[in-house]
Amino acid sequence: MLVPVLLFAVGLVCLIKGGDWFVDGSSALARRFHLPELLIGATVVSIGTTLPEVMVSSMSAVSGHGEIAYGNAIGSIICNTALIAAITIAVRPGKVDPKTLRFPVGFFFLSAAVYCVAAYVMGRFTRPLGFLMLGLFIAYMILTVRQMKNSPVEAPEGDEEDEKPMTMTKMLVLLVLGAVLIAVGAKLLVDNGTLIAQALGVPESVIALTFVALGTSLPELVTAITSLVKGHSDLSLGNVIGANVFNLVLVSGVSVTIAPFTVPETAKIFGQNASLVLEIPVMLAVMLLMTIPPLLKGKLSRAQGILLLAIYAVFCGIQFTM
Repeated sequence: MLVPVLLFAVGLVCLIKGGDWFVDGSSALARRFHLPELLIGATVVSIGTTLPEVMVSSMSAVSGHGEIAYGNAIGSIICNTALIAAITIAVRPGKVDPKTLRFPVGFFFLSAAVYCVAAYVMGRFTRPLGFLMLGLFIAYMILTVRQMKNSPVEAPEGDEEDEKPMTMTKMLVLLVLGAVLIAVGAKLLVDNGTLIAQALGVPESVIALTFVALGTSLPELVTAITSLVKGHSDLSLGNVIGANVFNLVLVSGVSVTIAPFTVPETAKIFGQNASLVLEIPVMLAVMLLMTIPPLLKGKLSRAQGILLLAIYAVFCGIQFTM
C-alpha cells in the first residue's frame, strides 16, 4: 500500500510541474509569434494533452478492442466540456473573440456529423472512415496554421521591456518536458489511484467511472487550472475545444484504422442503445451550450459554467444507475 501511495504522490507532482511548464511554453509561443492564445490552445496544447487518449486508444486497438476508443472519445469530450471547461468558465468567465472561436467550433461539429453518420446510419466504424477521420485531422492542422498566419495579435505595449522574451530552445524544452511529465503523471495517478481504491474496497464500477474515465482527461484539467492561475483562460478554452476535435478525428481515427468495430451497446435506455440516446446527445448538447453564447455575444458567463457542471453531475449520476 505504501508504494502505490508514494507513486500516486509522484504522479501528482509530475502533473502539477508538467502543467506549469507546458502552459509557460505555450503562452510564450503565443507571445513570440503574436498569435491568439485560443488558437495555440486549440493546436499545440491540445496535441500535448490528448496524448493519453491517443495512447490508450491505440493500445486498445492493437489488442483488438477498438471499440474502447468509442467510449473513451465521447466520455472525454463530455468530461472536457462539462467539467474542465465548466470549471474555467465558472471561475473566470470573460470575453472571447468570436472570429477566433468560429473555426475550431465549426470543425468540431463537422467532425461530429461524420461521427453521427457512422453511429446512427451505418451502425459501425469502418477502416475507410478511420482514414477519413485522420484526413480531417490533417486538414484541421493545416487550416488552423493558416488561420494563425492571418490572425496575428498585437503585442502589448511595454511587453518586451517588462518581460524578457523566452528563447525558442527553452520554449520547445518546456513544451516537450511538460507534455511528457503530464502523460507520465496521469498514468501514475490513474494506475496507483485505482490500486489504492481497490485496497480500500471501492467497487470496480465506481473505479471505472472515476479514476479510469477521468484519467485521460487529467492533462486537460491540469492545463485548465494552471492557465487560470496564470491568467491565460483563452489558452484553456482553446485547449478544450482542440482536444475535443482531436478526440473525434485523431483518437478515434487511429483506433478505427487499426481495428474497425460496430457501435458497442453496454446498456439500454427505453429499450434503445444508451450510447445513441444519452451519450452522443449529451456530448453535442454540452458543446452547443459552451460555444453558442460566446459565438453570439463574444463572452462567457458564470451561469454557463454552473449549468455545465450540473449537467455533468446528472450525467454521472445516470451512469451510476445503469
